[in-house]
Amino acid sequence: MNSKFKIITLTTTVALLFTLAGQSFAATQPFSDLSHVDAPEKIISLYEKGIVQGVTSHQFFPLAPLTAAQGIQLIVNTFDLNLDFVKFAKDPKATDYYALANNDAWYADTLIIATVNKIDLPTDLDPNEQWTRQEFTYHLVQAMERHGNLPMINLLPVKVSDESALTIEYSGSIQRALSYGLVKLDAEQNFHPQAVISRADATEQIYNALEYLQAHPAPVINE
Repeated sequence: MNSKFKIITLTTTVALLFTLAGQSFAATQPFSDLSHVDAPEKIISLYEKGIVQGVTSHQFFPLAPLTAAQGIQLIVNTFDLNLDFVKFAKDPKATDYYALANNDAWYADTLIIATVNKIDLPTDLDPNEQWTRQEFTYHLVQAMERHGNLPMINLLPVKVSDESALTIEYSGSIQRALSYGLVKLDAEQNFHPQAVISRADATEQIYNALEYLQAHPAPVINE
């Protein structure tokens, strides 16, 4: 009887510990809407590094579409791009580069920073439009290779079932994104290039890019 009581007590204690641990983990979560995300830890990690932010103080809105302005902000934050060593003859405006921009919008400085740091954006960019998977991936790879000083690579192209849906000028970057491990194809080997990218998907790509750069640091040049 005493032995049975000990077993019940031990079982109850273990269950209580797991419950408390779960509550403690939930309490440390910055966002309350990540339960259906494949890799919430990646979002949390980048949030703690100041690279991504929530839409509200407690919600990330992981499935919400990513706008061009949000995507550019992510890239600027990821590679810590800035204007610290840049001098302008006159104060720049976002509309100097992009006619559809709003100089009073939150993203105005971000567009200037991205452009000066040679992020290849089209002049007819609409900051409020939703970015597709291929658009975000292309710009991320371009920035990653430039600011990570990555060498050119020779790779055997991966078969992409929906390759015909890819914009031609993006196809090389998509292949390199697959090689770097930024993205994966689905079970049918599709990339879904024209699908609107979600905030969670974009954040996961950012995380994977930083992981790759950490594992492949730029060579040190001795002067």
